[in-house]
Amino acid sequence: VQLQAFGGGLVQAGGSPRLSCAASGLTFSSYGMGWFRQAPGEEREFVAAISWSGGRTNYGNSVKGRFTISRGNAKNTVYLQMNSLKPEDTAVYYCAADRYGDAQAMGVKKIMTYWGKGTLVTVSS
Repeated sequence: VQLQAFGGGLVQAGGSPRLSCAASGLTFSSYGMGWFRQAPGEEREFVAAISWSGGRTNYGNSVKGRFTISRGNAKNTVYLQMNSLKPEDTAVYYCAADRYGDAQAMGVKKIMTYWGKGTLVTVSS
């Protein structure tokens, strides 16, 4: 199983990049998908999740109203649209897959079925 995240890099504050995570080696439609992030010296933080059925989404308080998670089962890809970026959004962003994962549950549980390697997003002020 491989989860490959794309779209990180250096972004100016207020920018709107989109992260993508391409999954392979698993039945994508059977997995809840999520994004987490970890800033230097900080614990890993929940960002967003979408249920395996695609019917429910959930967001961390710090990104609610600015970020949007979506999935494209035909492309085995989950997306994270990030708007109004702030310097405090700087972190390594990780994609995760949770078998039959529910978006609400993925917001509180620490253990996912699979983790990707992450992509660095740096927001300059």
